[in-house]
Parts: sequence; C-alpha cells; structure tokens
Amino acid sequence: MTLEPIDPSRLSAAAQRVLSAEAPGPVRLMAARGVIPGVRPADLLAVMVVLAGSDDAGVSAAANAALERLPPPLLAGALGSDLEPAVIDRLAAVHASDPDHAAALLRMPRIADDTLVALAEQADERLGELIATNEDRLLRSPRVIEKLYMNRRVRMSTADRLLELAVRNDLELDIPTYREAAAAIRDELIVEQSEEPTFDDVLFAETTVLADALGSHPDEDTHDEDEDGNEHVRDKFLPLHARLAQMTVSQKVRAATLGTAAERYLLVRDPNRLIAAAAVKSPLMRPDEAARISASRAVPEEVLRTIAMNREFTRDYQVKLNLVSNPRTPLTFASRLVPLLRENDLRSLSKSKNVPGAIQTAVRQQLERKQKRG
Repeated sequence: MTLEPIDPSRLSAAAQRVLSAEAPGPVRLMAARGVIPGVRPADLLAVMVVLAGSDDAGVSAAANAALERLPPPLLAGALGSDLEPAVIDRLAAVHASDPDHAAALLRMPRIADDTLVALAEQADERLGELIATNEDRLLRSPRVIEKLYMNRRVRMSTADRLLELAVRNDLELDIPTYREAAAAIRDELIVEQSEEPTFDDVLFAETTVLADALGSHPDEDTHDEDEDGNEHVRDKFLPLHARLAQMTVSQKVRAATLGTAAERYLLVRDPNRLIAAAAVKSPLMRPDEAARISASRAVPEEVLRTIAMNREFTRDYQVKLNLVSNPRTPLTFASRLVPLLRENDLRSLSKSKNVPGAIQTAVRQQLERKQKRG
C-alpha cells in the first residue's frame, strides 16, 4: 500500500522540533508514547505515525504500541480534525470494527483510496452501507466497489445497487463473475425502462429498504399473521430454495458467487445460464463440490465444460470419472479424460448404457491399448 508520506513542514512548530534530527532521544521517546505538551491531537498523531517508522527500535516500538491504544479523549480530538492520509490509514487499521470511529474516518476529506479499499474489505453491514453512499468516490475508485461486492457481510441490496452503478457507468470490475452479473443487471435495466412503475411498485420498494434497515433480531417472530388469523412464514425464514426463487437474476448471481455450497448446488442448475455460470465460476467452489455437480445430469452442458477446463477440479479423480460418465459432458472434454481413468472404471464404462457411443468406443480403445502394453 502506497500512501503520501507525512510532510513535517505542514505540522506545528512544536511537532517539527520533535521530528528534527536535533531532537533529544528522551523527547522523541515521550512523543512516541503520545506526550508532546501544547500540540493539538491531529499533529500529535502525525508525529506518532512518523515515529512508528523510526530507525530507532525503541522509539518505533513505543509509537506502534501507543497507536494501538490511544486514550479516548486524544482519539476523539483527532477524529474531529482534517487528518493526514497516513494517519487516517493507521487509525482505520485499528478501528475498522468500531462503527462510530470508522464512520468518522470515512468522512475525512483526505482519506486515501487504498485506505477506503481496506475498509471496504473489512466492512460489516453498517460500514458497507456507509461506504456505498458516496457514489462519486466509488466511481473514482472502482476497487472499492469490487471489495464491497465480494464482502459477504455487505447486504445483498447494497451489492445490487453498487453493481447497477458500475454497469450504468460502463465500469469494468475485477470480480470473478462480473460478466454474468453485469449482463443480468443490463437485462433488469431494460425491463425497468420499458415499464412505468406503479404506486404499488414504489411502495414495495420503500418497504423493502425499510425492512433491510431494520434487520433481524434473535427473538424475532418467524411468522406473520394475516387478517383472517392465518400464520405465514416470513420471507427471511423461508427454506433456501424458496428464498432463491424470490431473488432477481443479479441477486442470484451474487449468491452463486459468494454463497454457501448449498446455494451453489441449487443455482448451478438454474435454467438461466448467467446464474449457472456464476455458480460454477465462484472463487469459493471446491473440488468436492465440483465432483458432486459433475455427477448431476440436471446441470447445463456449459457448467460441465467449465469444470472440465478447470485444472484444480480435474486433478480430483472423482471429477474426471464423473465427467466421462455424464452424458451431458461435451464429447471433446470427456474423451480427453478417458486415458486418465483406472482400468476397472474403464471396464465398467465399456458396459454402461448411460454413456454416449463415442465415449464407449474411446473407452474400449483405451482398454485395448492398456492390454497391449500389459
């Protein structure tokens, strides 16, 4: 991470004296511990950050330790000032999990892009929402959008909004399934533009935002009661397949990318090729999942092709066997894997009625080659 170094000439005279080469060792050590009489909090923290990188091991250790446990009055005074980018970055590393402190740092006019990226990567739901509100900054720093989207703690609705912002402004993001997600967003935008929203649409959207803001409480009732006294399960407590069915295409793409193995196993069979492709390309996909998926005849051919082209997955023997055995696997890829199978599996496949004739022929030819070598 590259940040603008702190220029001592921008600090007060007292702070400059502490950082000068002529400053006595004991004075620098006291400053490293956060003690410089008459220096305002912002300058004091700037001095401490500079000293944290000192060649003097004692001074450096003292400054780093002090920055980890700043007295609340000193921290509060500093957060009310225009801090140096390097100071903001250091405080962000320590206080990212404190929503009030993190929010104050986000409002700093000189916060560096790298600091914002780091905060986005660590953000919880509330902090992610705060970062996502500054659209101008997001457009200048697309990496922040990438980190927020890939952060599983960030709300689905927030991630959706960020993706739409990127698509509307023709940004190219480094997200594993961005092509699929962007295509889904574009399709949704076309539908939105062709349909005038009704009063009910607006009311539903406002209610959804309010529900997201309220979140869920551990003691929250899982059911609602209608006017007739009948109970219905609230949406957030519905079974997984029912929750997925209620998602938009772009939301399903994100769930496929960052969700659980169970979500991927359902979404990889989605009839929408964008969703299925996002599931199989998820950076969280593991070989054991690929083995389970490659055995399914309910997944699209494109999914099996993607698995067959992934070297990490095809190092797993079960994946290789499943791909050859699955009649939906494209012939080109299945035939390449035949020579890698064990003889007993080849014999089983040669008698199977569930594999294409071309694969059976390739299997028999491989058996003959093995017998000749034997």
